[in-house]
Amino acid sequence: MTTGEPTRTARVTRARVALATTAALLAALDLGLKAWASTALADGTSVDLAVIQLRLAFNSGVAFSLGDTLPSGVVLGVTGLIIVGLGVFAWRTTRTATLPMRLGLAAVLAGAIANLIDRAADGVVTDYLHTGWFPTFNLADVFITLGGAALVLSSLRSTDSTPKDAAP
Repeated sequence: MTTGEPTRTARVTRARVALATTAALLAALDLGLKAWASTALADGTSVDLAVIQLRLAFNSGVAFSLGDTLPSGVVLGVTGLIIVGLGVFAWRTTRTATLPMRLGLAAVLAGAIANLIDRAADGVVTDYLHTGWFPTFNLADVFITLGGAALVLSSLRSTDSTPKDAAP
């Protein structure tokens, strides 16, 4: 190792801090937008932005209102367990994960945490993005979807560093 080159432990620590910071910032952005939407759109008004409208709605279930008849404590508990599992996976995977994989994990964690925090207050998640042809959703849902897509795409990349024409 040459002087000035960070150790493996330092690189992993830096990657973990970056993942946690990114997730926290994205979750804060979503929670801020939910607070704004709850105030600005509370009177039933909507804002037309051409391809999407800002319209206030609340979801007591999870994706596509699944589980909306379950007690909110059950939804919170199950969601919390999933987030803890995802957090442990992200923490352990960060050692070897590529940047796109770390960004995908941060986005999924951010969306899940933001929706959990929002639901903890009153048992529902605040939605405010409406297309007219798709259920109303929020930025946290976008983070979860795009983060999941990044994880799938990054996992499809070959991790085999052995040349294809090399003899076994």
